Amino acid sequence: MAADPLASGVWGVVATPFTESTQDVDLASLAKLVGHYRRIGVTGLTVLGVFGEAVRLSAAEKRAVLEVVVRTADLPIVVGASSTSPAPVAEEVELATDVVGDQLAGAMVQVNTPDPELLAAQLNALHARSGAGLVVQDYPLVTGVSISAADLASAVEQVESVVAVKAEAPPTPPAIATLTARTGVPVFGGLGGVGLLDELAAGAAGAMTGFSFPEGLKACVDAWRRGGYQAALEAYLRYLPLVNFEAQARIGLAIRKEALRRRGLIGESRVRAPAPGMPESLEKQLDRHLAAVENMEN
Repeated sequence: MAADPLASGVWGVVATPFTESTQDVDLASLAKLVGHYRRIGVTGLTVLGVFGEAVRLSAAEKRAVLEVVVRTADLPIVVGASSTSPAPVAEEVELATDVVGDQLAGAMVQVNTPDPELLAAQLNALHARSGAGLVVQDYPLVTGVSISAADLASAVEQVESVVAVKAEAPPTPPAIATLTARTGVPVFGGLGGVGLLDELAAGAAGAMTGFSFPEGLKACVDAWRRGGYQAALEAYLRYLPLVNFEAQARIGLAIRKEALRRRGLIGESRVRAPAPGMPESLEKQLDRHLAAVENMEN
């Protein structure tokens, strides 16, 4: 049975806050962060993705995170599966369907093979087992698996239950152009929003990525809908230095969480090992970037 495609716009990718002393999941901060996404009017939420450090959470912690998100916001939710092997992925998707229920807009699963026929077979089997609509995430930096845009489109064409593709294999704009032309499935950009303008020009349905000012992603996408490139450029310019700063390899997650902390949206910026923390040498520059954005917003 075909599933409803994801609505276009900005899907807020939710970080998982931890306490500094015990590194437990900080559920109060999580609720505060989700509430912020709801207030700014995102289309939906993406939980337990790479930005949510899902790979470092226990099954009980994942359940607790989902329960808080569902209680806090009556928004459609995409839930990530951090595994790449079919059996554990199916278990994660079943957890999502159990906890999220009718709010589940899609289960996000990663491309785990360059073979389009095998990928299509695995996706169809997962849907048959879980009944969930599927968001296919192409993120070779995380998985180590590279697939061409044409082969990914071929796989998606064979799976009626795909509700969206998240394209994070650079260069993303030509991949998005291929996927949108071939499949008719909504395609979302990621990678911190670095290429968002070019992704929208290539036909992206919006953004699904972590950024400490999701308001900026929303401003860009909303402006694109109203006035195209020039309007989106003007809306996004104020955020681009911070977008670039947060996109630094290996430490981007820590920078984003520290920025969220300084904005008062989470209590602590702790990341779980082996992710590195933010270097102290960058603290002053982060303050500059945050102040610049806040000054321009005011």
